[in-house]
Amino acid sequence: MVAEAEVVFQHSLPAVLEIELFDEVSSPKLGFTDSVPAGLTTSPVVQGDCDPSVSDYVPTIRSGSFADIGPKRCMEDEHIRIDDLSSQVGSLFELPKPSAFYAVFDGHGGPEAAAYVRENAIRFFFEDEQFPHTSQVDSVYVEEVQSSLRNAFLQADLALAEDCSISSSSGTTALTALICGRLLMVANAGDCRAVLCRKGKAMDMSEDHKPINLHERRRVEESGGIINNDGYLNEVLAVTRALGDWELKIPHGSQCPLISEPEIKQVTLTEDDEFLVIGCDGIWDVLTSQEAVSIVKRGLNRHNDPTRCARELVMEALRRNSFDNLTAVVVCLLTTERGDEPVVSMEKRRCFSLTPEAFRSLRNLLDG
Repeated sequence: MVAEAEVVFQHSLPAVLEIELFDEVSSPKLGFTDSVPAGLTTSPVVQGDCDPSVSDYVPTIRSGSFADIGPKRCMEDEHIRIDDLSSQVGSLFELPKPSAFYAVFDGHGGPEAAAYVRENAIRFFFEDEQFPHTSQVDSVYVEEVQSSLRNAFLQADLALAEDCSISSSSGTTALTALICGRLLMVANAGDCRAVLCRKGKAMDMSEDHKPINLHERRRVEESGGIINNDGYLNEVLAVTRALGDWELKIPHGSQCPLISEPEIKQVTLTEDDEFLVIGCDGIWDVLTSQEAVSIVKRGLNRHNDPTRCARELVMEALRRNSFDNLTAVVVCLLTTERGDEPVVSMEKRRCFSLTPEAFRSLRNLLDG
């Protein structure tokens, strides 16, 4: 079964951007980052208990996405957006409710690797025997999902090596976000990023696997890799983890600085979690996590449309001169039972001004 990704290619900017823009342009800081260690073992970020009985809260999921080729000649981004995972794999086994799956793939060396992984995602991630066949989310379930996700990344990587139609120079970064009940689990290999909005604040659910990441640099150097002064791994790649790129990984079984092992983080969703933003590095090259969250939050308050929010995020990155393909996915988690104030569309909000003469006439009319 093939997952259907709703990808829209846009080759030109609209005449009017429906977005409030920041006054200042901020870019990622240069130099090495010393963030959360990106080791080869699971690095969970757990907030509370994954036992669904702890709270009656259940997220209400809806999403939107938008992609743009940007200034590049070829579109190498791919993405997956499945709000109801049971509709795709429900015949295979029972899933917790709600269940959803999202992914972004940023290809390099051609679009083949990213397209291949997207087209075979359901097989890699959910037809694996290790994926738990139960709707009960507990500590055992969490461990089994972690193991299954890690294995899916490794199997996808091997499949790219074995498929003769995929060039050995083609590769892709990969980030997946799986929602099972109140559990959100993000697996990442590369420089795509997932950001959770909690009470309006950005909470990174992934680390960028780039040579400027101090822990990744140490791992690369310990495995015999070289990072040049321009920040490229073996003078070829700007990332330290990716699927494919087998011309850099051959021979099989040898120690290689470029790995496909994902870093996995997890969180228990609460009523404070508003939405999740997932994007390829074309977004994050010019926007911070908090800026992206602020743009989406403003958009949801204006029109309550996650697809428009994703588009606004991409358009703002283009305005800031992003030089890459751009893909954004916005996943809303707000439940209708929260009693949030209804959102009034900007099209229905109108502001009027009166001339001094008209104001005096109105005042005289009201005063009788």
